[in-house]
Amino acid sequence: MVGSYRLSLELLSLLIGSLIAYQAVDATGRIAASRAAAHRVIWYGVGAWMLGLGLWSVHFVGMLARLPQAVGTFDPVLSTASGLAALAVGLGLLWVADCQVLGRLRWLGGSLALGVGVAFIHMFSEGALHIAGGTSYHPRVWLYWVLLCTFGVAAGLRLMHAFRPRPMRAKYARRAFLSVLMGLLIVALLDFTTRLSYGDRPVSALAASPAAVWLGGVVSMVAILAMGSALALSEIVARLYVRAQRLSGSLDHLNSRLHHLATHDPLTGLPNRHLLAERMERALARTRAGHGHLAVLYIDLDGFKTINDTLGHGFGDDLLRAVAERLAAVLHMNSLARMGGDEFVAVLEHMRSPDSALRIAQRLIGLMQDSFDVRGTALRVTPSIGVAYYPRDGQSAEELVAHADAAMYEAKEGGRNGYRCYDPSMHDRAMRMLAIQRGLQTAVEDGSLSLHFQPKHRGDTGALVGAEALLRWRHPELGAVSPLEFIGVAERSGQIARLGEWVIREACRQLRDWHDRGLAPVRIAINLSPMQIQQPGLVQTAAGIVGAAGLQTSQIMFEVTESMAMRDAERTTAILKDFRAHGFEFAIDDFGTGYSSLAYLQKFQVRQLKIDQFFVQALDQGGHEPRAIIAAIIELAHTLGMEVVAEGVETQAQATALRALGCDQVQGYLLARPMPAAEFERRCLPRAAVAAPG
Repeated sequence: MVGSYRLSLELLSLLIGSLIAYQAVDATGRIAASRAAAHRVIWYGVGAWMLGLGLWSVHFVGMLARLPQAVGTFDPVLSTASGLAALAVGLGLLWVADCQVLGRLRWLGGSLALGVGVAFIHMFSEGALHIAGGTSYHPRVWLYWVLLCTFGVAAGLRLMHAFRPRPMRAKYARRAFLSVLMGLLIVALLDFTTRLSYGDRPVSALAASPAAVWLGGVVSMVAILAMGSALALSEIVARLYVRAQRLSGSLDHLNSRLHHLATHDPLTGLPNRHLLAERMERALARTRAGHGHLAVLYIDLDGFKTINDTLGHGFGDDLLRAVAERLAAVLHMNSLARMGGDEFVAVLEHMRSPDSALRIAQRLIGLMQDSFDVRGTALRVTPSIGVAYYPRDGQSAEELVAHADAAMYEAKEGGRNGYRCYDPSMHDRAMRMLAIQRGLQTAVEDGSLSLHFQPKHRGDTGALVGAEALLRWRHPELGAVSPLEFIGVAERSGQIARLGEWVIREACRQLRDWHDRGLAPVRIAINLSPMQIQQPGLVQTAAGIVGAAGLQTSQIMFEVTESMAMRDAERTTAILKDFRAHGFEFAIDDFGTGYSSLAYLQKFQVRQLKIDQFFVQALDQGGHEPRAIIAAIIELAHTLGMEVVAEGVETQAQATALRALGCDQVQGYLLARPMPAAEFERRCLPRAAVAAPG
């Protein structure tokens, strides 16, 4: 073909070819990034339409740029066929490139099939223009067309597939540069196929044919605007989609995190009681369907509270994490839950026999015998485990957990570091404990509490020197409840502080009443529980109550057991020092049953040592050892400037022996049982008028 060509149309065809390449890369990436089937269909449709429009436009404009003769009539049928072929090729390009790995067979086979389609686009486009002089369709020319188009399609498919994964990460400049190169390749191939079609026919009347330039310009502008708008819209939609996905992902992550926090223990990461209830219901359903046996283990740590109180909550939290990891080594994480504090529950299902639960309980006990290394400190806690079986011990999750809990308390009362299986008698005890706990909640207000007073006498003369205030409680339904029973419930339920404060107030009120009625003054001893003495502000509270009653703090003496005092001797020393600074005196109760050291006895600087009744009652056996032990305690106490009180004196022989050994005070059923305030006043206070407190 001789002569020049329309440069403006050639440049427009280059721009359209570049947009085709960019559109192909963009659509392929959008399709790959879409997970929903509807989104993929939309991107397929938009991409095929834009690629088809581009392919048809680039052929139409490219041919107008190099027409050797004037355009004759326009054939809409062939033009429509060319457009449909372009749409089919565009859809085929997207489909072939839409794969994880573009294999050689898929690549070459797809390139050949689509190359034939591009050749048909070119042939239909030329035929639609009815060029004067016609076009040549020699088989050799047709073969060249197909080969050239196949080469171009193969290059385009490689480009599309290379940018398929995560197109948003690709550099825009790089994509634009490669698209321009593909546009040059498309224009070059189009020019070469045009030369094959028209040979060396001279170009005629080009300068006099502005209609060709006008037509080509209109088609180009329409194609450029359409593809440019599609690219811009796809970019906007993609960014909005990514933003929505990120927001949705953040919300999903937040919801997942909130659900995890709502169903898991934040300290150990184990399921909490709410998730445990759900999983137990599913486990019960599987067991009812015949999938093995089911048991519930309720695990409580022995000695954890002491570690938590003495070393601090940080050590306690680290210890709980270590315990949870060790338990999870035997139990499946999904079957283990933390109920709160130092209590864990495990659900055992799919067991071949009920004995499997006992073997697992024994294994857990053995596993917990080794100490835990927490912040370089060796700590040891042992488990008390309660076992309940389905359906023997309960039909529901709530019943099984409650009954396993009751069995666990039996294991604690039986010596700890062991396990117990539930039996119905435990349920009765558990219901009684629950009734006691509920009754204690209103005991202070409903007047069911009272103080009894047991007198303390001089060992040599028998004169009254004081009394011990002992708490008594009459439950509205259960009747009189032993202090050994309800004090333990009050300590476990956290109600002991309120009861202890009531005892101090009531003792001071009674002392004030006796004083106002002119009765002789008497010192009252009040017992403090292990939990009560750890209560912050106890000293200030007690001093405030005594002051409000108009009494002297010397009229109140507090008693703590030897084992409690030595549990944390340094802390006890500081607490007793604070009490002494406010004028209170202390006695060490149950002395001889603990493990006091002489150094700490000297540091405590208490007023009295109370010999445990075990040694006092042993005096009736007539052996030498009980007398020797009591004599040693009395001599030790006197050396340290302390008084000695013997409690539990029940026989005259005991009283005689204690008097001979030089015991300062005696207390017990031989002299008087604990009695209500009115009886104590009638029987003891008249004689107290001639006896000063010792």
